[in-house]
Parts: sequence; C-alpha cells; structure tokens
Amino acid sequence: MSNETKKRTLYRSPGKGKLAGVCAGVAEYLGVEIWIVRVAFITGLVFSTGFFAVVYAAGWLILDKKPGETGNNGGLHSPVELKTKVYQAGEPPKRAFQDISQELTELETKLRRMEKYVTSNEFQLNRELNRL
Repeated sequence: MSNETKKRTLYRSPGKGKLAGVCAGVAEYLGVEIWIVRVAFITGLVFSTGFFAVVYAAGWLILDKKPGETGNNGGLHSPVELKTKVYQAGEPPKRAFQDISQELTELETKLRRMEKYVTSNEFQLNRELNRL
C-alpha cells in the first residue's frame, strides 16, 4: 500500500459559490456536496450570535481564490470524480457516463471534419500555395 497522500489546500471557489465561494471551497476541501456545507453554515448563522458571519467574512478576506479557476477551460475537461456515497462531491456514475459519451461524440465529429478536410483537394491546393 502506498503512503502517498494528496496535499489539499483550502481555497475559495467563487466560480462554484453563491457569494464569495467560501462554502464551495470548504466543501471541495472536505470532499462533500456544497449544499451540505451551506446548510451547516446557515444553521450555524441562525443559532449563533454572529460567530459564523465573522468566520465567513474572515474566510472571504483570508482565503485565496482557487488558482486557474475560470468559467471555461478551453474545452479541456478535468478528470471525472465519481461519487460513491450520497453526501460526497462528484458526479453520479450514470451522469458521468453520459458526459463522457457526449464528449467522445463531439471529438469524433471534429476528427471526421479534420479527416474530410485533409483528404480534400482544397487542403492540397492550400498546401501548394503555402509552399510558394
């Protein structure tokens, strides 16, 4: 058995969050669904005397944004993380299969278009013109 452990760092995740991404970052760090952290935070906010509001504000100010987080990553997809328990973060296996199948279909369509162009007379003509 390997003793390697994946180093986890706590970041804010504004792309997945509603306000500043603190709850989303904590959920990602803990490996649970975001809604569980939000419910726990709101429950703590209601039943505490403002402690959770201070903790959230501190998280907003102290935690860095997750590096490289943008809305679209240029068509590159991260590895699919499957959930094995209801509370875990990730995709259900059926949804992951659908996503991967759709992505492979799109890639096959692009490949067919490229093959069609490369085997066409237009490609040969463009290549000869570029050599001049």
